[in-house]
Amino acid sequence: MSMWKGLHMTARAAHGIHVSLRFIHKHTRLCTLWSRNISTGRPVQNDFFKDLENQFKAFREKAADAMPGSDWTPFEKNRSLPPERADIVIVGGGVVGWSIAYWLKQKEMIRDGVRVLVVERDPTYSQASTVLSAGGIRQQFSLPENIHLSMISADFMRNINEHLSVLNEDPVDLQFNHSGYLFLASEKVAHIMEENYRTQRYAGAKVSLLSTTQLKEKCPWINTDGVVLASYGLENEGWFDPWMLLNAFRRKAISMGVYQCFGEVTGFRYTTNTMTTAEGDTVDFRRIKYANIRNSFLNQHQKMNMQIITSVNQHRVEKTKLSRAKHFATVNIIPHE
Repeated sequence: MSMWKGLHMTARAAHGIHVSLRFIHKHTRLCTLWSRNISTGRPVQNDFFKDLENQFKAFREKAADAMPGSDWTPFEKNRSLPPERADIVIVGGGVVGWSIAYWLKQKEMIRDGVRVLVVERDPTYSQASTVLSAGGIRQQFSLPENIHLSMISADFMRNINEHLSVLNEDPVDLQFNHSGYLFLASEKVAHIMEENYRTQRYAGAKVSLLSTTQLKEKCPWINTDGVVLASYGLENEGWFDPWMLLNAFRRKAISMGVYQCFGEVTGFRYTTNTMTTAEGDTVDFRRIKYANIRNSFLNQHQKMNMQIITSVNQHRVEKTKLSRAKHFATVNIIPHE
């Protein structure tokens, strides 16, 4: 509305200039005085069209910024502060946290129907487990559920731009490097490896068992003393850039309406309600009502109303140096209890 009002005022001004010029033409004696008063430094007849073009250009830029996937945010919103209310709060803005946020928004029927907030305490991500990880993916697990999830993840990353592409942004490149995981087993746990191998093959994973002789031929730099069996992933295993994957999930989730906050969750406020079980017992039902978030920029606490909270944990990765290795190798040490 303000744009059209501005155009109307510009048109009226141009009309006034035109009338003045006609008046001056009839009174040549006053021409010099009037021309000094109305001079704009530009050809008068082009002023209206140039202003119109500039205002349409500004309108197009504003409309483009408001499209999904842009960096546009309402002026009244402070990016450093979380919203006052959220349906789901995800504590930890690593790759798992942003992946959860993305899939939650994928399931919603109406945009912003589910208000999701991701809270990350480290805005630089210098100590985040995601960027400190090796970024590996494998299918060699003992549980069918983990095998299927990993196979789905491999397919997701293979076609990542069909899922995480954002309008007017560069395509996602995870820098994926194929390199199968190699597991070694002693005589004591060889039967476990064989059982896992059957489970993996039944689930559809491409895995191969290697004898000691085959292992020496494939990896002559490995000391095979005490090794009686090995398993090697033939497909969908390797490593990628975890920072690129994190940013891809975050960029897509934000474009879908997920809120981001850099701060630390310091505590919760609970509410307790009484409920009756199917057996007729009366129990207290405790749920989180508020989350206290300490803002890392403003150094202040803010209370936020919420419904569900998820927490992302982490695991350690050990790195070792192989003295006789001629090629880069990733070593996983998984003890059997």
